[in-house]
Amino acid sequence: MDIRQWVFQDGDSLDAGLAALQAIQPDLVLAFGAPGFIAQPGLRDRLAQAFPKASLAGCSTAGEIVGDRLVVENSGVLTALHFGKGRVRQSATHLADMADSFAAGQRVGQSLADPELRGVLLFGPGVAVNGSSLVAGLASAVGDQVPISGGLAGDGGAFRQTWVLSSAGCDSSGVVAIGLYGEAVRLCHGSAGGWESFGPARRVTRCEGNILYELDGEPALAIYKRYLGEYARDLPASGLLFPFSMARNDQTDLGLIRTILGVDEAAGSLILAGEIDSQGYLKLMHAKTDALVDGAEQAAGQAREQLPDGTAPRFALLVSCVGRKLVMGGRVDEEVEAVADVLGPGTVLGGFYSYGEISPSEPGGCCQLHNQTMTVTLIGEA
Repeated sequence: MDIRQWVFQDGDSLDAGLAALQAIQPDLVLAFGAPGFIAQPGLRDRLAQAFPKASLAGCSTAGEIVGDRLVVENSGVLTALHFGKGRVRQSATHLADMADSFAAGQRVGQSLADPELRGVLLFGPGVAVNGSSLVAGLASAVGDQVPISGGLAGDGGAFRQTWVLSSAGCDSSGVVAIGLYGEAVRLCHGSAGGWESFGPARRVTRCEGNILYELDGEPALAIYKRYLGEYARDLPASGLLFPFSMARNDQTDLGLIRTILGVDEAAGSLILAGEIDSQGYLKLMHAKTDALVDGAEQAAGQAREQLPDGTAPRFALLVSCVGRKLVMGGRVDEEVEAVADVLGPGTVLGGFYSYGEISPSEPGGCCQLHNQTMTVTLIGEA
């Protein structure tokens, strides 16, 4: 397996970077960048011309992660991967609306399903999507035993329009999935948060999918604004600082976090990144930088422990939530440094800050949509 990266900033020409990546004849090219980079006219055509045999996949972000520069912004990062033994297949579709999320996941999954499928990378829109339904639809087509990882696109925290890139083009409502095949392919996963709950648990009394209407019989938006105080005027962006933790109807923790993607003032509702339990409870959360860095280190450790001996070289796909980035501010590099320290110099890092992270919750567990987590997916070959 061969891996190469190139970073484009401040109007850099694509030519030199594409030539450097062409040298390894990649099977897969991942592209993460600011909306202005990913959605620039002609980018997909230039990549397709430079890499005619490669699958293309990626999305716009709320910040890019790259091994030699850690966290960068307003840039574009291309990561080229050549598999010595494994195979790559791509599937893409268009998301008609939020209600189409499960079916869209099924459509891409049906194109990838195969006994030799070892894992799937999934990238979808960051707004107007039910991320958990998208993941569930894909899992229903490929099987719960196939790990799925990836994330939902970002647009720098604006929550207006995100972009997904595939070999088919660049689309604000696009969904792309990459299937990795063959006995030699190795995928290992880790996911952790670092957030803490505060305040009372509130019972969900009315919701539909990922739209939360009532907590304890009151409009959810009204309750949320009371908690946020002065931060309420900056919704929905300020909601990234105060996500919800999900609990069962007996108030035991589910280990899932849901962040706010939007608000509906007329309905008094909150639009969350994924579905919630209509019979469950929600608690507000907050975090400090040191706890988030510890969570990133824990995620990397989980993935590293699963890595079989003799798997090298390897690529680490890091997808972290934009909410973590906002909390950490100028110290955001520290969570990527923590991951790099755990994985060691033989691992190439790449990824992005997202509006939703996709990963198994535990080794061998079902894949789910996470919010406010750092997810680490190690990809290598035996």
